[in-house]
Amino acid sequence: MSEQIPFINYLVLGDEPHLVASECTACGARFFDRRNACAGCSGTDFKSVDIPTQGEVRAFTIVAFAAPGIEVPFVSAIVDCGGTSVRTNIVNVEPSPDHVKLGMPVKLTTFPIGKDDEGVEAINFGFEPAA
Repeated sequence: MSEQIPFINYLVLGDEPHLVASECTACGARFFDRRNACAGCSGTDFKSVDIPTQGEVRAFTIVAFAAPGIEVPFVSAIVDCGGTSVRTNIVNVEPSPDHVKLGMPVKLTTFPIGKDDEGVEAINFGFEPAA
């Protein structure tokens, strides 16, 4: 098996892939990626928190036009994972309003998006319908 690395730094791979957010210790606001200060309260102290891998679609759109090389249509969404909003794509589902619904339960999934010349595979995440 080739080496795998996460495409984004807040995706944790392994036996139980999950996302990790930075949580402001002053107000509890959560952010992905690095922060110097909290957008909610200007606090500067953060702790890492694991984000639930199950969620619910809160908003979505079906993207029909994209940059060259991006396959369309696809579903772009905001998923609520235990109170944390995750901007993501809904994958492994037909991109139509007949198959994606507000309130739909979804779960985290990972998939390869390419390899470099040394065979290192980049892994990205999305959410798919939960059984």
